[in-house]
Amino acid sequence: MTVEAREVIRRPILTEKSMRGTEAGKYTFEVAPGYNKLAIKAAVEHLFNVRVAKVNVINIPGQQKRRGPHYYRVAGRRKAIVTLRPGDKIDLESLT
Repeated sequence: MTVEAREVIRRPILTEKSMRGTEAGKYTFEVAPGYNKLAIKAAVEHLFNVRVAKVNVINIPGQQKRRGPHYYRVAGRRKAIVTLRPGDKIDLESLT
């Protein structure tokens, strides 16, 4: 693999909504911007020794916030929802 897998996958997203997807084999990760679906698929397969069936990528734009009279911008994020093939599973408790 030419790209370091830890550069692509930043962290798993462990919210109530994302944990509901694990029953269907869907796992959510925060990923670095600039990498495509093929790089994300290769990184997940390399890190967790699973087979990936599908990758969906969502770009979340940054928001403008205000503190008193000052405005500032919060950086955007990029997350990927990875669907595994039937029979594969990622143990998220071992990551924390």
